[in-house]
Amino acid sequence: MTIKLLLFLLVMVVSASAAANPEDKKYLPACLKSPNCVSTQAISADKRHYLEPFKILGDPHKAWDALKQAIMEQDRMVMTHESRNSLHAEATSWLFTFVDDIEAILDTEAKQIHIRSASRMGHFDFGVNRKRIEALRLQLYEAKVLALQPTADF
Repeated sequence: MTIKLLLFLLVMVVSASAAANPEDKKYLPACLKSPNCVSTQAISADKRHYLEPFKILGDPHKAWDALKQAIMEQDRMVMTHESRNSLHAEATSWLFTFVDDIEAILDTEAKQIHIRSASRMGHFDFGVNRKRIEALRLQLYEAKVLALQPTADF
């Protein structure tokens, strides 16, 4: 029992210290093997999970603000964390109220936004996470803050 308590406390301290400095965040959590996650930081050969990063035109902070605005405009999506260069949002499905996590990181030096969307439960997502990110990409492209046109097959 004591070892479990110590391990729990250790995990909590590490988690708290990582969350205490969100400004330094450079990497998104990796997608697991299940097909219910997409990420711009997945290996490009991993077609199931990989998405192109959002390539920014002009001022990175203008693109970051446009992303936050696009997220706030989505139905059943709420931003739960926001910092200067990272954010976390939750999207809740209409019928079964499943929650998906959306995380993004602004890389001002590379003029890119890295983004990830993953289901918390289940194995398949029927392409919902990919469609969500490509829809956000389209909104930012139409706002003229992204250089890369969205893929046509989402």
